Amino acid sequence: MSSWSIALLGAIAGFTIFLGLPFGRVRHPSLGLRVLLNGTAIGILLFLLWDVLVNAVEPVETAMTAAAVDHTGSWGRFAELAATVAAGVVVGLMSLVYYDKWMAGRRTATSARSFGPGTAAVGELTGSPGVARDAGRRLALMIAVGIGLHNFSEGLAIGQSAASGEISLALLLIVGFGLHNATEGFGIVAPLPSGQDRAGWGFLALLGLIGGGPTFVGTLVGQAVVSEVLSVGFLALAAGSILYVVMQLLRVADRLGHRELLCWALLLGLFLGFATDFVIAAAGA
Repeated sequence: MSSWSIALLGAIAGFTIFLGLPFGRVRHPSLGLRVLLNGTAIGILLFLLWDVLVNAVEPVETAMTAAAVDHTGSWGRFAELAATVAAGVVVGLMSLVYYDKWMAGRRTATSARSFGPGTAAVGELTGSPGVARDAGRRLALMIAVGIGLHNFSEGLAIGQSAASGEISLALLLIVGFGLHNATEGFGIVAPLPSGQDRAGWGFLALLGLIGGGPTFVGTLVGQAVVSEVLSVGFLALAAGSILYVVMQLLRVADRLGHRELLCWALLLGLFLGFATDFVIAAAGA
């Protein structure tokens, strides 16, 4: 199978994220549906946070074992990977913190305190409808960026498997990641406002490109460059950004109420994440 065929299949695996994006066009969803979408999004993102941290820390632990126990590696390699993880998480989290702070400085105090989760109706938000719309879209963009960083690392795994001649493994990863990404579209559109301020198809397409496109790019890079530091770095960046987004969605959930339904939806999101991860595990990855 040619490298371009692998890259094309990697693109398909990434763009399954578009399957959940049309939910961002739902007009006037009920409060129950908004709580369900928000809780499912939180569950999916919590799973992704766990997933990226495990995969980012695993090479660090391996390097430490090689240096301290097996004496087959160096402490320099351990330090390099550990520093990469720490720096990636800090940059991923704090860059969004300071970005939001900068955006808040450009608005009135009321605008800075408003929420925009699609999950929430305009009447439930403080500030003007325009502020609510912008806040919701900004949060959706942040979610797409965090998922995109995660999906870039998935693309790296696909590309590096293909570059190593393990085509069957690469194909199984494509199938697994494709199923996995299909659930992530729901997480991206959860903060979007509904009604007349609902997002247009163009904006949803942009979110899909930001969230799913990096899988294709990562597949191309992975076939050309095999770098553990690069993979670990993008996983750590994803962890930091996803952590920030989860914090924002939890604030939204507190506003919406219905905690019992929220908890069931959160569990649904977690189980969806683990179910698709089992497909990847079945590939032996």
